[in-house]
Amino acid sequence: MKSKMALGTVSNRLSALQRLVVSAKRALPSLGRQHSHYAIEKEYFDMMPVYNEKLLDYKSGSEERKQVKLALAQILNRIEPVPIVIDDVEMYQECDKVQILPYNRDHYIARYSYASAATIEDAIDLAAHAQIEWNKVKLSKRIAIWEKAADLIAGKYRFKIVAAIMLGQGKTLMQADMDVAELVDVLRINPIYLRDLANYEPANLNPDVCRNQMVLRGLNGFVAAITPFNYTSIAANLAYTPALMGNAVLWKPSDSALLSNWYVFQAMREAGVSDGVVNFVPARPTTFSKVVTRSSKLAGIHFTGTSSVLKILWRMVADKIDIYDHYPRLACECGGKNFHFVHTSADPNDVIACTIRAAFEYAGQKCSSCSMLYVPKSMWESRIKQPLLHITQQLFVSEATYCDCFFSAVINQAAFDRIFTYLRYIHNDPKCELLIGGKGSKTKGYYIDPTIVQVHDLDNFLCKDELMAPILCVYVYEDNQVEQTMEKVAQINHGLTASVFATDSKFIKQACDAFRCNVGTLNINDKCTGSKVGQQPFGGGAISGTNEKMGSPQYLLRWTSPQILKESLVPHTNIYYPYMELGSNELKRATLESRETSTKVEH
Repeated sequence: MKSKMALGTVSNRLSALQRLVVSAKRALPSLGRQHSHYAIEKEYFDMMPVYNEKLLDYKSGSEERKQVKLALAQILNRIEPVPIVIDDVEMYQECDKVQILPYNRDHYIARYSYASAATIEDAIDLAAHAQIEWNKVKLSKRIAIWEKAADLIAGKYRFKIVAAIMLGQGKTLMQADMDVAELVDVLRINPIYLRDLANYEPANLNPDVCRNQMVLRGLNGFVAAITPFNYTSIAANLAYTPALMGNAVLWKPSDSALLSNWYVFQAMREAGVSDGVVNFVPARPTTFSKVVTRSSKLAGIHFTGTSSVLKILWRMVADKIDIYDHYPRLACECGGKNFHFVHTSADPNDVIACTIRAAFEYAGQKCSSCSMLYVPKSMWESRIKQPLLHITQQLFVSEATYCDCFFSAVINQAAFDRIFTYLRYIHNDPKCELLIGGKGSKTKGYYIDPTIVQVHDLDNFLCKDELMAPILCVYVYEDNQVEQTMEKVAQINHGLTASVFATDSKFIKQACDAFRCNVGTLNINDKCTGSKVGQQPFGGGAISGTNEKMGSPQYLLRWTSPQILKESLVPHTNIYYPYMELGSNELKRATLESRETSTKVEH
């Protein structure tokens, strides 16, 4: 039985609703809700095949060999002034910093300046403003820009960037070309993944009633990209993948990769990236990190570097969490204690060749470089040790521009001093047996000999810490201790890449289980370096990073803040559920009364 109070409440509510019912009915014809079209348009894309950029051969007398020699000469004969670029305004200031050649520290190829704290703050304000408009740019237009940029870098800019990497970052010819090819892959394949992500729609089970769609938006604010020296491709990825997804970026390049990064920035500008979307901001690392983390507009940090620096950045963000407009996203990649684990069933020639390349190419400065080799005792003395040492001794270490050079100098003075500290420790620790190398010289450049050391204690820091050096540590385990050794390795190695060498399928499955949770990429009978975009998405967990898997569709989702749009195609006029008898009857009565009132007013 309904009380008078309940009836009165319903009547009062309905009296206010009468005007809404009338206005809704009058408005319906003008809404134009037709099932044949939607008010909100969505971009749909045809899918494209994924393929990797082809590496060039650079054979003697080839056209590419001539072109790279010409590019090397042009860079060596000119000191490039590299500006700070904010909202497309180039600022040269004092240009009191220089980028030197790692293998000839008396020669430099670029001059530049550090941005001041005030300049970085200006860049933040302009980037946050640019992001608002850039976020509105259609995905199809952004995709077209990235595709054009990939073509420019694969063609017009290729040899210029290859030469800058060889000279400024000390990579050999093939290592530099691999870097540029990976950069092209990043620019070409990420838009392919974006097409697929953009085509996604939530379930539309009643298409005549409503339509649901997902819109990929950028993050509000700006992204700080802090990029490493060792890969120009990674640097460009850190700066431009967030931009592809609708974000504005402050790019702090590494001092030791400045020239190649600058050429990439120029190519992206030529391709059509809007002013202020990516800002080129060389800066002192401490100044840059302090300014960006104290800005309320910080939307994210994209970082590749050491785990110690990542922990500092994470702490700086955590300490200021209350000031931010949004929770900043941290997508970060660090190195790892990458290893090769050898089983008694392995092919020793395969182990030796893969280990030398993984340990010593680019002077062990890849984030995936092998720095630990675990070998069963029965194979070490008889089948691996001597050929491993013999081939390592023959490696040609010299200037990066020599085509027969296997690796060149390490990147800079700080790296040399750090590595030399490791070498002194190896010489003085009785639990370390130096097998080859162990020397270095900085008379002309920052050279470290390829070094192999046998370590007899797995708790030694050499078996745990990332070295980023041409130093290979070897641990020889007893054949009957393989399971216990793998268990220990899984505890002490922090999770980027690893390789298992074996032909015994039972052991391979066992190793995959043992290293399942601590390795981001596990290779079977292949070196732990050399992942390709789209084929082996790269990233590791534990303290080696946030495991975003660069080179996969998931990586792009890290830099978007999706919005769901629900578009109703049928008018809603009833505010009551069917079982509400009073509400249904009262609404009908209110509707009839409103019609009568409307008729009287019209007469």
